[in-house]
Amino acid sequence: MKLLLYNDHRLGVLKDGLVYDAMSAMRGMRFATPSDRMRALIARWEEFKPLVEEAVSRNKGVPVASVTVRPPIPHPTKIICAAVNYLEFGQRPPADLEAFIKSSEAVIGNGDTVVLPPCKATIFHHEAELGLVIGKDATDVAQRDAMKHVFGYLNFVDVSARGLAPGGRVSFFLGKSWDTFAPMGPVIVTADEVPDPQNLRVRMWCNGQPRHDFNTSDMAHKIPELIEFMSGVTTLRPGDVISTGTNHQGIGPVQDGNVVEMEIDGLERLVFNVRDPLKRSWPHSIDYAMAKSVLQR
Repeated sequence: MKLLLYNDHRLGVLKDGLVYDAMSAMRGMRFATPSDRMRALIARWEEFKPLVEEAVSRNKGVPVASVTVRPPIPHPTKIICAAVNYLEFGQRPPADLEAFIKSSEAVIGNGDTVVLPPCKATIFHHEAELGLVIGKDATDVAQRDAMKHVFGYLNFVDVSARGLAPGGRVSFFLGKSWDTFAPMGPVIVTADEVPDPQNLRVRMWCNGQPRHDFNTSDMAHKIPELIEFMSGVTTLRPGDVISTGTNHQGIGPVQDGNVVEMEIDGLERLVFNVRDPLKRSWPHSIDYAMAKSVLQR
């Protein structure tokens, strides 16, 4: 099932290009925020799934182009991103497992705008990634049990500011957590509709120019290992998002006026805009120097 939030954060299901309202599935329940509603839906999915299916069968769908699609989880409790987690088409050995937390305030949705901050970054990059949504509490989960904790999958973009290194130190906070630096969506596709998340094609275009084009089979540390590692450090909760990393051999700049599109097999297409009040610019092409530097780390 393809779940989304739309208009005033109503719960919906996307099917054959139409959005079906599913709010009746949670009739009588009150939540402080749309994210709280989504977390409850995810945590109690076996209870709510037949009610959502019933709502879809009773309602008439409307074209997705006629609604405003919101981030499917507007404020995840945690966004944990895997760092340097691809073999770069087999050109480098696996890096040691590492990750960072990206601010939930960075989340935006389909059709929204990444706003580049007035910091002294040398360049801003897109990083197209497969994101997964945790479905139930996970603490010290073994790899053999890890996939039982996955609720679904979504497109995720880790927008990154480069060259911000106070005192010569790499700063994931300054590089990753600016507001609007985490486009995601447009839907969460439930895990039962993604038979093999380790064999998905990931593609991105910037103003129509091809950028990323890789397969998730190139991950150095597969999803079960990521969940084992991350849940060993911090308990994962329903609605938490894990982003699985990118293959940098297609990375490029984002800058003012760009329209960026991302697509992973079966997960619909995510589109967002880019605005820079300072109007900075870089060559509109793949950043081969950056791609090469990753091979040498």
